[in-house]
Amino acid sequence: MSISALKFVRAVGIADGVSLLVLLFIAMPMKYMAGMPLAVSIVGAIHGGIFVTYVLALLLAQIVVRWNIIWSVLGVAAAFVPFANFFLDRKFKKMQKEREEETSIQVVS
Repeated sequence: MSISALKFVRAVGIADGVSLLVLLFIAMPMKYMAGMPLAVSIVGAIHGGIFVTYVLALLLAQIVVRWNIIWSVLGVAAAFVPFANFFLDRKFKKMQKEREEETSIQVVS
């Protein structure tokens, strides 16, 4: 279950990072340079939904994986910084790989 929680956090984290970049680098310029405020309304709503899902995924991982609360705090902080989710995903991927190796060792033993 902990591996599934990490995969879910990683997937939603990447989605959050991509939606933030779309909001900042596509929708915002469309609003201010092309006079299309609807772009921010639509992309902002989508990003907000993904962000809420990401926070819930971090909470789930906090409970299931029982990692240090620092990882959840870093996850939330990374959601506000462009490209930060992608760097944090590297660490989550490493954690996932380590847990998969631990699981395979326990199954073989």
